[in-house]
Amino acid sequence: MPVRLEKALPLRRKNLLREASGAVSGGKSMKEWQSIAHVKWECKSHIVIVPKYRRKVLFGRTRKQIGRILRRLCRHKGVDRLEGHARPDHIHMVLSFPPKYSIAMVVGYLKGKSAIQIHRHMLGIKQGFTGKHFWSRGYCVSTVGLDEKTV
Repeated sequence: MPVRLEKALPLRRKNLLREASGAVSGGKSMKEWQSIAHVKWECKSHIVIVPKYRRKVLFGRTRKQIGRILRRLCRHKGVDRLEGHARPDHIHMVLSFPPKYSIAMVVGYLKGKSAIQIHRHMLGIKQGFTGKHFWSRGYCVSTVGLDEKTV
């Protein structure tokens, strides 16, 4: 006897809810996900940004100050910096941010505001930031998410 579609839907809905509440996210239950209004979310991205001309300028005192600037900007925007590593010629960051922000907006904000603060605090320039560059134009991004086999 064939199963009618109307009867199969509630069972499938229960299975989807059970999967979403626990096993899907690699052991992290949906209760541990963050939420905004009507959304439960877990958005993580691995981002790499590079100084202009890939100059090897990120070391010593400069490295620590740039790390502080990026941490402060992330806190100000409500972005969680889960991990960060500075190399002499680039910076790796794993960021978690709400779905209301796009990756491009977050990276643009971090690069733009940090460039102004780097010029202001580290290079001693007080005004006239037009035409001043610290970061290169592009960035590299990769999403960090659920295991495809689990989904």
